[in-house]
Formats: sequence, C-alpha cells, structure tokens
Amino acid sequence: MLQTVDARGLSCPEPVILTRQLLNQVKSGNVQVLVDNNVAKENVTRAAENMGWKVVVVQQDADIVLNLSK
Repeated sequence: MLQTVDARGLSCPEPVILTRQLLNQVKSGNVQVLVDNNVAKENVTRAAENMGWKVVVVQQDADIVLNLSK
C-alpha cells in the first residue's frame, strides 16, 4: 500500500520531520511525499537519500511529488 505524506503548505523543517517519521515506521516499500516549494523538495530529497531511499521527483502543476522507494 502506498503511504503518502501531504506536506503542501508547510515550511521546513515540517516536511522533513513528517517524512522521516513515516520512513522510520515503514522501513521499506514505496512512499509518496507531496510538497509545493523547492526548499521542501530539496530538504526532503536529501533526508530520504541519507536514509537510503531512492527519490524520483515529478512536477504536477503547482505540486511537487517525491516518489520514494527502498
């Protein structure tokens, strides 16, 4: 089951904190993170990669979708 973190409208460090909490629970699989600004995109990407997750970024209109897998 795909789990999602909706961090749109949140400023850092909230998107990173929410993502880390979920990644620590899930351990492996697929996670989707929704953000709406480049700072959150970069920070969440860096945090996920540091935890060993692969990140694929997709721009969808005003939203940025980070597809994480491990």
